[in-house]
Amino acid sequence: MTSNDTQHDTMRRKPLLDAAHEEMVKFERKESEFRKKDREERAAELHLPLNELKVH
Repeated sequence: MTSNDTQHDTMRRKPLLDAAHEEMVKFERKESEFRKKDREERAAELHLPLNELKVH
């Protein structure tokens, strides 16, 4: 494989890698929001003062 072929393959993969990374970031953001909402709902069901607890 020549360096020109390698460069061409890299240029073809970059948009795919960028799109995959963007989708992963979106998923992680949604997952984080879901976990926060779930934690708040469970705290409300158990009547826990979530604001006073240190949640990481």
